[in-house]
Formats: sequence, structure tokens, C-alpha cells
Amino acid sequence: MSKNRENDFSLQIYALGCPCSGAFKHFDATCRPSIGDPIIAPTELKKVGLIVERVLGISDEFIKLAAPLEVLGRAATALQIKKPTHIGMDLQFEWDQVAAFVRQPDGSLFSWCERFHCFHHLIYGIVNRTESSVTVRFDNKEFQWEMGESLLKQMESEGIVKQVFPLHDEKKRKMLLRSWALKWLDFTWQPIDEIYLYFGTKVATYFAFLGMYTRWLFFPAAWGLTLQLLDFGSWQLLVLPIFFIFTISWAVLFFQFWKRKNAALLTRWNISYSASLEPGCKATDTERSSFIQPSIDFKKKIVTDKPKERDKKFQRDEWFGRLLRIRNDAIVVFGIICLQLPFELAYAHLYEVIESNIMKFGLTAMYLLAIQYYTKIGGKISVKLIKYENNRSTESSADSLVYKVFGLYFMQSYIGLFYHALLYRNFLTLRQVLIQRLIVSQVLENLLENSIPYLKYSYKKYKAVHKRKDENGSSEGKSVQLSSRVEKEYLKPTYCASIGKEFEDGLFDDFLELALQFGMIMMFACAFPLVFAFAALNNITEIRTDALKLLAMLRRPIPRAAATIGAWLNIFQFLMLMSICTNCVLLVCLYDEEGKWQIEPGLAAILIIEHIVLLIKFAFSHFVPEEPAWVKANRVKNAAQAQDMCSKQLLRSLYSLERKRD
Repeated sequence: MSKNRENDFSLQIYALGCPCSGAFKHFDATCRPSIGDPIIAPTELKKVGLIVERVLGISDEFIKLAAPLEVLGRAATALQIKKPTHIGMDLQFEWDQVAAFVRQPDGSLFSWCERFHCFHHLIYGIVNRTESSVTVRFDNKEFQWEMGESLLKQMESEGIVKQVFPLHDEKKRKMLLRSWALKWLDFTWQPIDEIYLYFGTKVATYFAFLGMYTRWLFFPAAWGLTLQLLDFGSWQLLVLPIFFIFTISWAVLFFQFWKRKNAALLTRWNISYSASLEPGCKATDTERSSFIQPSIDFKKKIVTDKPKERDKKFQRDEWFGRLLRIRNDAIVVFGIICLQLPFELAYAHLYEVIESNIMKFGLTAMYLLAIQYYTKIGGKISVKLIKYENNRSTESSADSLVYKVFGLYFMQSYIGLFYHALLYRNFLTLRQVLIQRLIVSQVLENLLENSIPYLKYSYKKYKAVHKRKDENGSSEGKSVQLSSRVEKEYLKPTYCASIGKEFEDGLFDDFLELALQFGMIMMFACAFPLVFAFAALNNITEIRTDALKLLAMLRRPIPRAAATIGAWLNIFQFLMLMSICTNCVLLVCLYDEEGKWQIEPGLAAILIIEHIVLLIKFAFSHFVPEEPAWVKANRVKNAAQAQDMCSKQLLRSLYSLERKRD
């Protein structure tokens, strides 16, 4: 092993899954002798500095790749990745000036996301640099490797390379299993810094949010449990409005303190993001660097344009993009209102009028099957619509997709609850549905999240083992088993979203689950205060099951550079505002059991409570700053240092110019 290799060997590994059965012995290329190695172009991989290791599985063959630190550094320089320096400025990385750049909390030079981009650049950057195409033969099949074409992309299209995926680091994976996934007694404690180093910013931000959200749930859960167990007698009329005001204040403070925590985490991890991007679409410099090369021609065109023409072009593109997004949002809203709303109301009405529990169970089963099919169709349509939008980055497209798909789930999750609560005023049924969705549904979802990946892995393993048994004969095949860690990870499912993995990863489903839960506990808090306790218990379990899923059940996720929770924060805040309206109406319905409510005093009571809660919301939002004081001070200090360094460098340059003139 090279001493200057970045961290541990397996941290750098990519694995290339390829067909086995000795096919590489027939891999050859005319006009280029270096391709004729028995493994997938190992000479080409070694030429760019990668360390190549061949691994034979029972049904496939794999190539493990690692890289010394210098090779990653040269790739980071070529990618023009921006990294923080010791003076506080983010500058383009230069391998020759490596000492000037800040290292990660564990002492490594590059984060997991940066290493991923460097590896991607190295292995997909192997192109045909000759002046003619190369004929490549593989297992009695030929294909042309054209000039300037990526070798790996061509091999993927020909089916020679099946998949390219990062591997788990066994040492760190087992450490996180012991200190995080299997540490149930600590409830909400998590090693967030270690999660960031291993999984990257987006996954670490999700678990930081989930942990903080669960800890804060203990306060309304304790109060809700008290309201459920104690009888306040004549004070009962005041208890629920006070509890409602408390929950809104709790939610406002939670989101303000989350923004503070998010800012503190980014500062601690030396991550900066551009303030010029849209809210919820902020990306790190690493992500932006991956889009530098495709946009070079566009930048050149802008520079050559006249200022007025350039400004007009920017304005035209901006408003055209917004109009496209409005059009697509209108299509989704129209589909929800005209197709999904009648379906949801019909189900809620039938559930209300049917008396037999067996028929209700059958109706619910049919509804769940139908709504799953409907949401899948809606997700696919949303993905296609986004492709016609003028989004500026992958995260911007992902946020647009989140808004569209959440509209489908919002209607699915809440319209029936509104129906029971507001039209029929059947709070017993409302509480039953809330218990069903917060306990039964989420417990089943947690079981499925962990059991389905395991079943998929077991099935793939069974097929691979029995295929080899059939090839070797029944007598020799009894001892066939997976001995390679690479092949075990190859058979595991990927961490992807249920709506597709073009714009979103598996965190979409995890955030969606949290958002739907938050909406239920907030919008119906006055009808069932105990619901907060159920949510807290579920989230304690969610932390460990999600950790176990990522570490043991699935492949190591591809890192995403998003530094915030993006569109989900806006969705959570929207649900909080919705809860102000719904709880005001619920209070009136609860106090008017006989239906003799007069519009004038009732409306006045709703407006008074609503205005008090809105005033509290805006007061707390103004009172609690979104950034800690030490983060602001650190930013000001870095800006002052950067300005001082730039001023000194500018003065030296001016002095040198004047001396040359003299």
C-alpha cells in the first residue's frame, strides 16, 4: 500500500461488476495492444494512476479500484473543485498548493463527495486519444471505440460492464453499526460528524434533522400524555387552546433552531454554498464544479455578447423557466383536483357509512392498492414534466419534483381526515385513523424498509448460487457460497427513491414519511393530543432502523452535495401554517358538539386565536436568529482575512508593475 493513499484502501474503491465465465480472456482490441489485458483494460486504468485488483465471484467478475492521494489531488485540480483555505476563502484546488487547504475533521484531505467526483472523473475520463477509432473484441463480439469516446461508457452500453458502484469501508461500517445503528439505549444520540465523513452531507443532514426533531417531540408528547391522563374539570375549556398555542410556538422555535444547527454544521464541516441560488436549491462548490465543463461554451457565448443583449437573454431565460414551472405545476394540481380528490372523498364517505369492520378492512386494502398505483403514475408524469423545465441544477430539479409529488401524497394522506373531522365531526373515527396511520402504517413501513432489501438480496444470492451449482454439477455445487465482500454488496439493492432515481435518492421516501407524520400531528393536535407521543416513539425506532438499512441492507449510497434539507423545509413550514387553520376549526367543532354554533362569536374566536398564533410565529421567527453568533463572527473574520490577503497581493502586483516601468 502506498503511504500517501487517502485514508483506508476501501474508502477509495469503485467496483465494476462484469460478466464472468472467463470472458475476459477473449477481450482484445486491434490497433491498441494495451487493451488486450485479461481484465477490463487494466493498463488503461493504471495509466491514470488507479490501483486495480481483480475479484472473482461465483457468477460475476469484479474490478476493485483505489487511488493514491496524489492521483485524487490531480483529478480535483482538473475538476476545478473549490475547497476552503486557512484564510477562510474557497479557492480552486491546486495539488501543488495542497498545504493551503483545510482538511476534513478526520484529517483526510477530501470529503467523501469530493472523492466520489474525483473517481468518477478518473474512470470515465479514459477516452480514445488516437486519431482513429479502435475495434474492441469481447467474447466474440466487436464494438468500435470512437475518438474522444469514454471507454467505460462504451463498455456499459455494450453490456461488458454491468454496474459501477462505491463499496462500504468494512472497518468504518462496523464501527458505525456498534456506535450508532445498534445503540438503542441512547435514544436520539447520533455520531453526526462520523456519519458526514462516511455518507456525505445530505445523509448526515437528514439524520441531524431527524435526531433534533425527535428530541423536540418529547415536549409536546409529555404535555399530550398529561392531557390524555388527567381530567382538568372546569379548566378543560382552556387547556386545548393553550395546548394549540404551545404546539405552534414549539414548531416555530424548532424550525428556527434547526436553521441555526444547520448553519453550525456547515461551518463545522467547512462547507459553503452560494447565496445566489434559489432557496432550497443551495449546492456546494463540489457539485457546481461537476457542471463546469459542459457550461464552458455557454460562458464563452455570454462573454462575447453585448451587455444589453446578455441582460435580455438572462431575463428571457429566467421568466421562460418560471412559466414552464408554473405550467407543469398547474398540470399536476389539475390532475389532483379532477382525478384524485373525487377518489379520496368517495373512499372517505364509504368508510364512514359502512358498518361492518370486515368490509372496512377490505375497502382499505383496495384503496391502498389503488392509491399506490396512482401515486406511481403521478411520480412518473412529474419526472417527465421536470425534464422540460429550465432548472439550473440537479438539486433544483429535485426540489421541483418534491413539490409536485408531495401534492399527491398530501391529498392522499389528509383529505380523508379532513372529511371525518370537519364534515361529520366524527372525532372517534378521526382518532382511530390517526392511530392506524401513525402506529400500524409506520411500523409496517419500517418492517418493509428493512425486510424488502433483505429479501431482494437473498433472492439474488439464491439465483447466483444455484446458477453456479447447475454449471458445476450437483455434487460439486453443494459448497458454493459467496466468499467475496464485493459480490455481496453487488447483490444488495441500491438506495433509491420510490418515484425513480433520476433526480432523487432514497432520502425522498424518508423525508416524505417525516413530512406526512408532521402534518398529521400538527393539523389534528387539538383532536388527539396523544398523537405526539406516538410520533416520538416511532421516530426513536426510525433513527436506528434507517441507520441499519443504510449500513447493512443496502449498498453505500452515492453522495449528494445538498447542504440543506431543501424543499422539505418549505413543506414543513407550509404544514405548520395549515395546522393553524385546521386546529382553529377543530376547536370550534369540539366546543360546539350540539351544532348550535353561531357564526359571529365563533368566527370571532377563530380569528382571535389565529391572529394570536400568527403573531407568536412571526415574533419567535424574528427573536431567534437563523445563525449562531459564532458562525457570523467566523464568517466576518474569514472575510476580513481574505480581504487583507487580496489587498496585500494587489499592492505587491502594483508595486512590481511600477518598478518594471521605471
